[in-house]
Amino acid sequence: MLSGMQGAEVNVKKLTAHLQVDRYGDFWLTEAIRPSLDLQVVPREGFRLDTYRDVRAGIEVPVLVAAVSRERLFDLFLDLLDPLGDVVDVVLETSHASQGANHQDLYREQIDLPIFKSYCCDFEELLLNDGCTGVAVIGTGGPMEVQFDEHKLLVVYARQLAPFEHIVRQAGVPRDDEMKLITEGEHLHSSEPRHAADFEQLCYRLGVGEAAERVNW
Repeated sequence: MLSGMQGAEVNVKKLTAHLQVDRYGDFWLTEAIRPSLDLQVVPREGFRLDTYRDVRAGIEVPVLVAAVSRERLFDLFLDLLDPLGDVVDVVLETSHASQGANHQDLYREQIDLPIFKSYCCDFEELLLNDGCTGVAVIGTGGPMEVQFDEHKLLVVYARQLAPFEHIVRQAGVPRDDEMKLITEGEHLHSSEPRHAADFEQLCYRLGVGEAAERVNW
């Protein structure tokens, strides 16, 4: 299943060839996501720092966003969870039923981080390669959140980003506050029927609840 670029008339052969391209220089994409045919954003590795602002709530929170080549992506995601503490809350995000237009959030409170990491390792292929699955991990000891989203970007919200930035730099990911992310241009999500089945298994393993309100920063 593919979603994105709705209404665009594209040559099937050209599109097929485009979907097979998973490397841009030294940067490798997972199977979950592809840039637009006209490459509005050329994927590359790097991270940038920004500020999330909710004007209505009067909230400003520092945010780190990283695009990481697939051979390091999953391990870096696991490493970024360590500053969250020993116990975390988890939100699984799915757009399988909506083909990418919207997503549903499923919530699990209070899970030991080592146990959650072990579940992630069991479902590594799903988390890396399904463009309809994302996960957000929230610290219970303070306002911190790490997202591994449907675009396979790593996003961190925290009042103090220094521990997370150190981990990203240690992985060799360069900082570039001017870099464009794949989400800032048209793009394609990819999924397979087996991914939806695997997502259901992950939900069962985690014991997630019904759709829940997300943390509002």
